[in-house]
Amino acid sequence: MNTHFIPLRKLVKEPYSSVLAYPKGTKKELEKRIKELEKIGIQSISFQGELYLGSLRVLGKGHIGVVVLAKKGKKDVALKIRRIDSTRSEMENEAKLLKIANKVNVGPRFIANSKNFVIMEFVGGKKIIDWMKALKGKGSTTKLKATIRKILEDCYNLDQIGLDHGELSTIHKHVLIGKSQAIIDFESGSTKRRVSNLTSATQSIFIGSAISKIVKRIYKIPSKKEMIDCLRIYKKNKTRENFEAVLQVFKLRTKKR
Repeated sequence: MNTHFIPLRKLVKEPYSSVLAYPKGTKKELEKRIKELEKIGIQSISFQGELYLGSLRVLGKGHIGVVVLAKKGKKDVALKIRRIDSTRSEMENEAKLLKIANKVNVGPRFIANSKNFVIMEFVGGKKIIDWMKALKGKGSTTKLKATIRKILEDCYNLDQIGLDHGELSTIHKHVLIGKSQAIIDFESGSTKRRVSNLTSATQSIFIGSAISKIVKRIYKIPSKKEMIDCLRIYKKNKTRENFEAVLQVFKLRTKKR
């Protein structure tokens, strides 16, 4: 992995400026953002990841922001940068939602934020679909089940605190598996709408998606009717008992709790 970090003073120049203020910012905006980064303790940025923005690699890109690897003190962190053309005027709400998720140990750990930036734990690893594709050999079923069970536990916990992620119907984009695993990207989250984290994630993993095809190759899943029936019961009453019933149907329940 490339670990070359670019100091802040160089980020006002191309090609780096097009990431710091994506897709394009004025000199005044760039200078303002540099000062903002200094204030929250970011010293440098490393351009790496699977996605490209122009000639530079980044960790992620969404409608609201771009995510890069950054250095805060001696620690590598994930830095989310608000896009210039974003529909959001600030990053405060996303920071607030991540802090709420962290209360039940879900998501990357929140570190700091400012108007245009959110600093969080750098999880690393692979997107869940790429991690699944690489699974093979003895123990694959056990690893897969443990990973899915952890995702569903996280979703259940989000449901219990009334935080809806909003994007888990496309879960392949929103879970990273590395030394640890995390649901990421709460930019579309809300505490004001009905939660559907568990039902959205389960349907995305098991029913009619690229991920579900991989899962089916590794272990035998229940019929579509069985899956939908248990999810319907859970949706009406999101109790621990009904959640355990979902795990049972999907063959994810541990022998001991």
